[in-house]
Amino acid sequence: MNNRTADYEFTIVVPLYNEVENIGELERRLGAFASSCSLRTCVLFVNDGSTDGSLEKLVDVCRCNQHFSYISFDRNYGLTVALKAGIDNTFSKYVGYIDADLQTDPEDFELLLRHIGEYSMVTGVRADRQDSFFKKMQSKIANSFRRMMTGDGAKDTGCPLKVLHTDVARKLPLFNGMHRFLPALVLLQKGARYMEVPVHHHPRTAGRSKFGLGNRFWGPLADCFAYRWMRRRYIEYSIAKSDTDE
Repeated sequence: MNNRTADYEFTIVVPLYNEVENIGELERRLGAFASSCSLRTCVLFVNDGSTDGSLEKLVDVCRCNQHFSYISFDRNYGLTVALKAGIDNTFSKYVGYIDADLQTDPEDFELLLRHIGEYSMVTGVRADRQDSFFKKMQSKIANSFRRMMTGDGAKDTGCPLKVLHTDVARKLPLFNGMHRFLPALVLLQKGARYMEVPVHHHPRTAGRSKFGLGNRFWGPLADCFAYRWMRRRYIEYSIAKSDTDE
């Protein structure tokens, strides 16, 4: 296998769109964590068609850090596609996800990794969330509606700090907005379960948020109906016998 992530136990996927101001801090924080993590860890950046010079800076950063790699899209596809591409290009046992805005701490991955042996996914819950009242109110309403529609019981699906078994992550069905439904999608798999762990949260200090009312509030509400439609048609099977390896 030629993919470098196969040499590691844990790959952190970092979707990135126009975050040139954050790349230096990402390099410092993620590099320090990769060196100290309890598992052999690498970082996979997914450049989602940035137009602000992020790609050029990523190339330099990855050239200087042996545990860093990147893939880059030909145009902007959105967070869901970037996350799925990162998962598809990960071959370590575990895969994690963190946003490039660093509003969550890479160090908190250790809090999640403590439990990943027992669960299919461990996800953060933003304790003392450092966002505006309006943003928190949008998320609260959207989360309540999503819980009612999916029955997943998750408190904070928008927290950008998650760890999954890579084989579980690869089975997640792809649709726009998938990243908001990871607990519900994981639970579709037979025997799968997830755990939530409180993690730190910080205000954004550089760059600009890519989310507004349309994709933070109305989008998730509409996606709930897409999830309900997909859940009724979700396909899963187990092979009882095969001679393909003989």
